[in-house]
Order: sequence, then C-alpha cells, then structure tokens
Amino acid sequence: MRKAYIVTVALFAVAFSLAFASDPDPLQDFCVALKDYSDSKSAVFVNGKFCKDPKLVTPEDFFFEGLNIAGNTDNKVGSNVTTVNVDMLAGLNTLGVSLARIDFAPYGENPPHTHPRGTEILVVVEGTLFVGFVTSNPENRLFTKTLNKGDVFVFPVGLIHFQLNVGKTNAIAISAFSSQNAGVITIANAVFGSNPPINPDVLTKAFQLDKNVVEELQKKFEVDNY
Repeated sequence: MRKAYIVTVALFAVAFSLAFASDPDPLQDFCVALKDYSDSKSAVFVNGKFCKDPKLVTPEDFFFEGLNIAGNTDNKVGSNVTTVNVDMLAGLNTLGVSLARIDFAPYGENPPHTHPRGTEILVVVEGTLFVGFVTSNPENRLFTKTLNKGDVFVFPVGLIHFQLNVGKTNAIAISAFSSQNAGVITIANAVFGSNPPINPDVLTKAFQLDKNVVEELQKKFEVDNY
C-alpha cells in the first residue's frame, strides 16, 4: 500500500513539474547573457526595471494624465495609439498590466500587428470598428466581428490582428494588455521597413511577388518615410 502511495505521489510530482516546465514570459525581445561580469553595471533585470526606493515612492508614480486627449490621426493609416505602459507609468512595473487609447479617423485603420508579450482586450468607446485576428499555422483561421459602442473583443497573445473604422465619423477604443509592456510588431513595417532591409530575394520568394514590387514596397515602408 505504501509503495503504491509513493508511486502515485511520484507520478503526480512529475506531472506537476512538466505542467510548469516552461520559460517565463519575457518583457523584452532578447536578453544577451554577460560573458564578463565586470560589465554587470550595465546589466538590467529580466522582466522588469530597477526598483525605486519604496520610501521615495509618491502617488505621482501611479498616476498618468492625458488619456482624454485625442491622438493625431493625420497619418498614412488614419489612426493613433496612445500607450500607457511601464515606460509612461512607472508604478506599472512588475504588475503585468497596461493600456492604450486608440483613435481612428473615418475609415482609419490600426493595421495588422501583433503584441508578442500580451493578450489585448478592447472596448469601443465611440464609433464602429471592424476587428479581427488570425490563428497560427497551419489553419490561419480568421475571426472577425463588427463592434459598436460598448462592445468588447479580445485578441489572444501573439496573434496577428487589426482594427478598422468602418464609420464616417471618428472612433475611439481603449485596450488593456496582460503585460506592463506588451510590445508591438506592425507586420508591413517589420517585413518591408526593417533596418537594414531584408534582401528582396527573400521577400520575392516568400510573397510570390515580382522583385520590382517588393522593392517598391520597401521604399514605401522605409523607416524615414513612415
């Protein structure tokens, strides 16, 4: 009986350890290990920032103002994202949350992008948005929904998603993220506007496009031109 109990506990322990055998979610794109510890003064913590002395913390460290102000949507995509993450609000450090205000001009778009480190939940404050996300390979299944004022939609972490204002008036949305710094990768900018540029031969093959088309797209998305 005791032997059976020990075996059961052992199996449970193995299963429990496997269930939690994963890397922690990163809050930066990479963390290069130090080869020389004499460089430790230039090191940073993983998944956070150096912390302020608690005795010196004030209410201002947990406060951000200005989210009532509309962002400038006079740009190529007709949208503006005002982010409130740990870089803007120091009190968010280690709390695993952040948010953003997204302003849309009529027919403006928050183009296809991903947040590599956080799930996004969005609520429409004004206007009507057509939103969606695409699942990972091999299905690449598209989920879309038209949202009106007060509607809520969630975009799972890491998946490509978008929002489009389908109305004739301005639209506003507020998004919350499951990370103090969810990060953002805008697909077109990353692929066609990388610095330095990706070899056109790579993109020609990947997108099955004429090389001249690829090079024209790269010109459109050059960092200095966006």
